[in-house]
Amino acid sequence: MNQAAPILEKGSRDAGLDQIVKLAVMAVGGQGGGVLNGWIVRLAERNGYVAQATSVAGVAQRTGATIYYVEMMPDTGRQPVFALAPAEGDVDILIAAEMMEAGRAIMRGFVTPDRTLLIASTHRALAVSEKIVPGSGIADAAEVRRAAEKAARDFIAFDMDRMAEEAGTVISAALFGALAGSGALPFEVESYRETIRESGRGVEASLRAFETAREAAEARRQETEPARAPKPPEAQVTGPKALVAEWQRLVERAAALPGEEAQRLARAGLKKVVDYQDLAYGAAYMDRVEAAAARDARAGGAAHAHAFTANAAKYLANAMCYDDIIRVADLKTRAPRAARIDKEMRKGDEHLIRVTEYVHPGAAEVVSLMPAGLGRWIEARPKVWRGIDRVVNHGRRIRSDRVAGFLMFYTLGGLRRWRRRLLRHQVEEAHWTEWLEAAEARLPRDYALAVETLKARRLIKGYSDTHKRGLNKYDKVMSGIALVEGREDAADWANRLIQAALKDPEGKALEDALQTVRSFTTAGAA
Repeated sequence: MNQAAPILEKGSRDAGLDQIVKLAVMAVGGQGGGVLNGWIVRLAERNGYVAQATSVAGVAQRTGATIYYVEMMPDTGRQPVFALAPAEGDVDILIAAEMMEAGRAIMRGFVTPDRTLLIASTHRALAVSEKIVPGSGIADAAEVRRAAEKAARDFIAFDMDRMAEEAGTVISAALFGALAGSGALPFEVESYRETIRESGRGVEASLRAFETAREAAEARRQETEPARAPKPPEAQVTGPKALVAEWQRLVERAAALPGEEAQRLARAGLKKVVDYQDLAYGAAYMDRVEAAAARDARAGGAAHAHAFTANAAKYLANAMCYDDIIRVADLKTRAPRAARIDKEMRKGDEHLIRVTEYVHPGAAEVVSLMPAGLGRWIEARPKVWRGIDRVVNHGRRIRSDRVAGFLMFYTLGGLRRWRRRLLRHQVEEAHWTEWLEAAEARLPRDYALAVETLKARRLIKGYSDTHKRGLNKYDKVMSGIALVEGREDAADWANRLIQAALKDPEGKALEDALQTVRSFTTAGAA
């Protein structure tokens, strides 16, 4: 990223039309776009500028964003003529409150390499069209990022939504901080802070998010060359120096993998597994990914853009971060969740919110939390199993906003330090080890089929009944892959089976596809 130069120099007061600063904000409902718009106007006015703000409302449900547009210039005593909406190729600063909004701004021509500073949050707020697709319908944010780096004069991007959640506010405060840290406007940082303070509501939380994002944006701006292993704020680890050093070593291992896509996915997977468990778990993840990369290299992975390594990094991270009671409890007691609930419920200082969790554990969930040996002993004794199920298999409503309920979930979440000794972990580890070995065994004979074998893991997700249904589909797909192995079109058929499994919850499409695959075996035997 090139260093962003101020759009106007500090102290300039002899401005012509070419010194009008043109700034657009693209945001969706709930992101505080209107608040940010107001802050920018007030910031300009407190620094002796005249400004005009307009907004064009988008359509609900993420089919379009609201565009907030501000034009400003130093006050010369004459009334300037400002435009009411942004024009293609005529925007100095574009702020996108979500990655796909940055992509839409680029497509509309608002971002140009000769003048536009693009500030974007890298998080995703999924559109309805992405949510309704079985499996994963999520658009590729990496493509948007690559386009942004080419389309913009300067590009500042990191997860501002996470920063806002951790501070207990909405993303507008973090976007305002990123604008301050970019150095694009000729205003002192304290002027930004005063603008937030005079708003009078949620000031402390907004300032926390502002400062975090400002510091991150300043760091981006001051970079003169790309680091060997980029560490976005969401992937940083704080704590004692030894932990930070260990994290850095893990990141460097991910950066040493062959292929940019494998490196990117490994960094994301590493962040996920460390957050899920700990640094030791991250090291175990990297051990397996590096082993997959070594086998990939021996199988000629370079000719395939190291697709096997990339998919191993992606789906192994998902497999190692399986949903269990510990994970659910941990997420329910994290500070960002409380902040998110407050934001979604539009909680004010005068409001109190009751949070009731509905839980319905059965014997399977309870036994999975036991040490592996004890859990297997109970599984082998149906009477004991049924006795446990009679005791625990009842729906419960627990108030997590109360001390007793919160402590119960907090204690369950704290069990993660022992997770690797528990029955559920050993079952999951055996399962993903078998899956990896199946893919690696196919690698020397059929590279594409080995990659599809890795992709079959995407069928397993969620917990309880959702997990069981996914596991059942996965088993059926793997049995079908075994039937087509050795055919020239084996990889194509494996992909068809996976897509059929994702197509409908009932599994009819998968059964039809399996029936076709079985006919191959019958025809061959005849």
